[in-house]
Amino acid sequence: MNITDDGILLIDKPAGWTSFDVVAKLRGARKSALKAQGITPTKRQLRVGHAGTLDPFATGLLIILLGDATKRSDEFLKQDKTYEATITLGANSSTGDPEGELTPVSDTVPSEAAVQDALAQFVGTVTQTPPAYSAIKVNGQRAYKLARKGHDVDIPTRQVTIHSLELLDYAYPRLSIRTHVSSGTYIRSLAQDIGAKLGTGAYCSQLRRTAIGASSIADAQEVDAVTKLD
Repeated sequence: MNITDDGILLIDKPAGWTSFDVVAKLRGARKSALKAQGITPTKRQLRVGHAGTLDPFATGLLIILLGDATKRSDEFLKQDKTYEATITLGANSSTGDPEGELTPVSDTVPSEAAVQDALAQFVGTVTQTPPAYSAIKVNGQRAYKLARKGHDVDIPTRQVTIHSLELLDYAYPRLSIRTHVSSGTYIRSLAQDIGAKLGTGAYCSQLRRTAIGASSIADAQEVDAVTKLD
């Protein structure tokens, strides 16, 4: 697909980029490509959006919508998602990820059987509290903006569905999982809840989204490949 076409791009977001960074880069590339064709871009042509935010530390599948395809955002936001994550036991993070302030909780080393048992308890419909450092709006403001200012952020709990939760590897303090979840599920919150269940504390130290509905990371491109950057 050409960057000047309206439609859907599957992007493999690198770590350290916000989802908006990707959108801004592709919007700039789209604008430059249109101008190179002698076309003065309209506001409609410069519409670029994404269907589902990924945290800056996370990598993986980001659905980018170009032009008129931005109208399809809700269609993708409601789809199930699949993630692979590394959870680090023994400490909690103020943000639920490696970018926050870490607080040691326990040096207890759970057995693999205990880990498997804990994971099994989260399969199905569960109640989850989204992280304070999230894009959820609270009283009209993004929760993470309030949290960064030191405000207490009260985010209501929600019901989410963990369709599957598989242990891929365990070598204390890290365990690797693959999970298929409903829309609205926060893997950072899941990591914290697993740590609480084990009594060790935990945070999500690595996160990669591999699927959104039928869209797979196997079909995604890197940003540089799409924008033809050197």
